[in-house]
Amino acid sequence: MLNFFQKEGGLMKNKRKQVLYFVIFIICFSVVLLMIIQINRGTVEKKARDSEVIRAGDVNEIPAQSTAYLEEEVIVLSHSIEKTYTMKLLIDEFSQNTEVNSIRSGIQVPDILEVTDVVPNTNNLSAEYISFEKSDEGIELKINNDDSPVNFKNNDGSKELISIKFRLKKELTAELSKEIKVDDFEITDTEGNTEKYKVDGAITKVIRNPLASSIGKSAPNGNPIVSHKFGADPYALVFNDRVYIYNTNDVLEYDQDGNVIDNSYGTINKLSIVSSADLINWTDHGVINVAGKNGAAKWATQSWAPAVAHKVINGENKFFLYFANNASGIGVLTSDSPTGPWIDPIGEPLISRSHPGAEGVTWLFDPAVLVDDDGEDYIYFGGGVPEGEDAMPNTARVMKLGDDMVSVVGEANPIPAPFMFENAGINKVGDTYYYTYCSNFYSGYRPEGSPPAGEIAYMTSDHPMGPWTYQSTILKNPGEFFGVGGNNHHSIFQFHENWYIAYHAQTLSKEMGIPKGYRSTHLNKVFFNEDGSIQEIKADMEGVEPVKMLNPFIRIEAETIAWNAGIQVETVVNDGFENTMSSDLAITNIDDGDWHAVSEVDFKRGATQFIASVSSLTDGGVIDIHLDTPDGKLIGTLEVPATGGWNQWEEISTEVIEVTGIHDLYFIYRGKNPQELFRLNYWLFQE
Repeated sequence: MLNFFQKEGGLMKNKRKQVLYFVIFIICFSVVLLMIIQINRGTVEKKARDSEVIRAGDVNEIPAQSTAYLEEEVIVLSHSIEKTYTMKLLIDEFSQNTEVNSIRSGIQVPDILEVTDVVPNTNNLSAEYISFEKSDEGIELKINNDDSPVNFKNNDGSKELISIKFRLKKELTAELSKEIKVDDFEITDTEGNTEKYKVDGAITKVIRNPLASSIGKSAPNGNPIVSHKFGADPYALVFNDRVYIYNTNDVLEYDQDGNVIDNSYGTINKLSIVSSADLINWTDHGVINVAGKNGAAKWATQSWAPAVAHKVINGENKFFLYFANNASGIGVLTSDSPTGPWIDPIGEPLISRSHPGAEGVTWLFDPAVLVDDDGEDYIYFGGGVPEGEDAMPNTARVMKLGDDMVSVVGEANPIPAPFMFENAGINKVGDTYYYTYCSNFYSGYRPEGSPPAGEIAYMTSDHPMGPWTYQSTILKNPGEFFGVGGNNHHSIFQFHENWYIAYHAQTLSKEMGIPKGYRSTHLNKVFFNEDGSIQEIKADMEGVEPVKMLNPFIRIEAETIAWNAGIQVETVVNDGFENTMSSDLAITNIDDGDWHAVSEVDFKRGATQFIASVSSLTDGGVIDIHLDTPDGKLIGTLEVPATGGWNQWEEISTEVIEVTGIHDLYFIYRGKNPQELFRLNYWLFQE
């Protein structure tokens, strides 16, 4: 037991020592921690006092570095050496109380550019001598006075010191992307001290994107007549010394993955119109909403293969537009103008299978209309091949129209057209009536003298309702000429002293890589022999020669086009400009490098000014005006400003180098915005 207590007492003594050591450690640790806190607090307070001193002192004690800038981020170049470009050098004001004796700057300029002038902004800069010298990298700019300091104040708020003018040393033939860069900028005061400006961001890109490539139609070809859209089943009307072409409005169809599919024709419920006074420059008049809930003829579901007639009724010009509601009937719309607006005067089909003589017509479509010299009117229609009746389908018809042109009289008479397929056409030449049509694609035996497959054939008569005599074919299938076939649809018309044929082919869609039934209208001449027979027609891309020159001194709608690349034509709105319609058509979807051209422009004794109506949502752009080719002589540049919105149109102008004589005219669109630059409504020149 004693031994136990002796052992316990020793343990207790050791524990007391351990506690004492622990207390001493805690006290020492606390003292050290307090010392560290005091040191840190002193450091923070010193920093705070120093900061107070800096904030309370003069900011010039730690001056911020002044900066030099180039205002333009991007300059888009033309190909031409005749055009001058401007770039502005901006700087911060001189430090307070600094008297500047001289300014010097080294500016890096690409080899292909030549600086032609340096122009001071006299609102901000006061200096006697401003010069530049060529250097290995570009130019060296010098500004100085003899007896007084150089003065620069940002009086106009622009910070502009000078404008630098430059141009190309040689014409560009390829894509270009270079930089103009300020290498250094410094000012020297009257005591010889130099201050360098910050120039890190003083860079302007100079670029030239290649011009957009035309697709489907290239100068000097006239076919297809337009290449910014499709147009099938053409029908021609001549009125007031102008040809109007009415088309089925083919538009691309897509599958769910966005791939172009074959033209189904089932969704087509619009017709389109283009017109020309010269047969080379065609004005787009947009579309006619014919069928469907938004169409004039709401009973109809489709609108194909139009025919148009003009007649004076009660002393007034009236226009009649006949169309096929798929292959089930023919409707009619009326207007006081060849371009509309159009109304449905009867609210139902003009011709259906309930009409006498139309019951057996397989395809009740493809109308053609004749207003005869004696005032009588006739409508021709029909098509299709009943099974086993390829040689004589007996599906072509002619019927008399009422005097009002919106009713029919009597029974539809058959036209015995051999190997009939579709596409009625009717013309009167002298005292002879010519009925034309497209033959069917029967692959079996054809008797000698029969029309081959898919060609335009014709019959003649001395009366508009027959009897008819088969003659021959005049136009082979488009596949014979263009390497892509399809149906053959035409219209023959006389303009001035010559005869022409309008027909369609898949030339545009073929060049786009999608020959899937999307068609474009072509024109070629028609020649009659002395005996009245028609010579065989050779289809081509060249088209026909112009019949007159284009007058540039009157308002020309921008959508009047001979050739183009990249652009579209759309309906736009004008906000309240005098002498303009509330809605109009204009060239849209303009990107850098897009262009359009007109042909055979007669400047006569000379033009000195160009005027255009434009709108822009953002930065605008420029229109470079060239003669004869896209890279021909540059006669002027129109700067297009931001107008504040697509519907805000401004008429702006620019001087042009005096130009005389007859030229093709190219409008080249340039700008730095990666999206749509601006829109063009109309243009004209002044003498």
